[in-house]
Amino acid sequence: MDADICQLVEFLHHGNTQIRQIACEHLVGYSSDPAIFKIHQLLPIQDLKLLVRDYAPIAQNVLTILVNLSHDAEILDNLAADDSFIETLLKKITNPKETAANEIAMLLSNLAKSDRMEKLITLKRSVPDKSVSTSPYALDQLFDLFVKGADGSLNKHADFDYLAYLLADMSKHKAGRDHFLSKREYDGVVPISKLMVFTEHKSHIRRRGVASTIKNVAFEVEKHPLLLADDTETIDDTPGVNVLPYILLPLAGSEEYPEEESANMLPDLQLLPPDKARESDNDILTTHLETLLLLSTTRPGRDKLRAVQVYPLVRETHLHVDDEGVREACDRLVQVLMRDEEETVRVEEIDEDKRIEEIF
Repeated sequence: MDADICQLVEFLHHGNTQIRQIACEHLVGYSSDPAIFKIHQLLPIQDLKLLVRDYAPIAQNVLTILVNLSHDAEILDNLAADDSFIETLLKKITNPKETAANEIAMLLSNLAKSDRMEKLITLKRSVPDKSVSTSPYALDQLFDLFVKGADGSLNKHADFDYLAYLLADMSKHKAGRDHFLSKREYDGVVPISKLMVFTEHKSHIRRRGVASTIKNVAFEVEKHPLLLADDTETIDDTPGVNVLPYILLPLAGSEEYPEEESANMLPDLQLLPPDKARESDNDILTTHLETLLLLSTTRPGRDKLRAVQVYPLVRETHLHVDDEGVREACDRLVQVLMRDEEETVRVEEIDEDKRIEEIF
């Protein structure tokens, strides 16, 4: 290692604040090389974790370094395993005045790739400022930051978009899916219903993460009645989630449909403006189509999709999107919706374990 770089790393725990700041500023440019920070049994990483609590100019650079380094498996494991460090991040991000909240959101989203972060689902901590959340659970607090903080409405320094990826990764876990699909005591709301409004948000990051989260929770087949129920209905004393409009709207373009098709579409799909644009990201489109395929696992699900004229939307998506992945997803869904029920029985026999491996 270059002697100058080695000295910069040593300066991370220097007693002089100005020297620490200079070291951090220069080390941002070297944070693409994890080896520099893995010397002496990851001592520089320990220094960086402490410096997250330093004053703002240092902390901001440190967070940028850690975001870059967290792609390394060894460093990721070290960060995710440190409960004290995770609490530091949670305390800072739930502060509405935190200037580095977006960087913390990015770091947490990277850390969520580690299975160790499943602990967030059941982790209880102090209730933050009431403008953020009134729940003592860490995942609820992050959920509320994501929902309330969109477009800088909670913290003028942050939009919390990257928490979309954290939520998607939390929904990889059975406990996470159960959390997202159960009415929460503190606000009486099913969490997934708070995310759906972002399927057409201007932020690509939000749309992508939310689409993946919705797809993941759709693997819980026994919860399909709740997901598909209208919000005026109740399932086991829980208001229906009414997920379909939020999945179908991104599929819709400016096409016009024959009266016999449009009349039976969901109300949200019947009054679209002439300049309605279809989701521009083909991967997100594919994710929504895969979610619809999951929701067609049961006979009631298939009947619901047929009744609200999902087929014409999928047909037009296939016609107007020149992407192999999107068209293959359209074909799979059409085959399920259009074939006789005797043929669709095998859809219900798909190995659940194999399907879970497909989660975002």
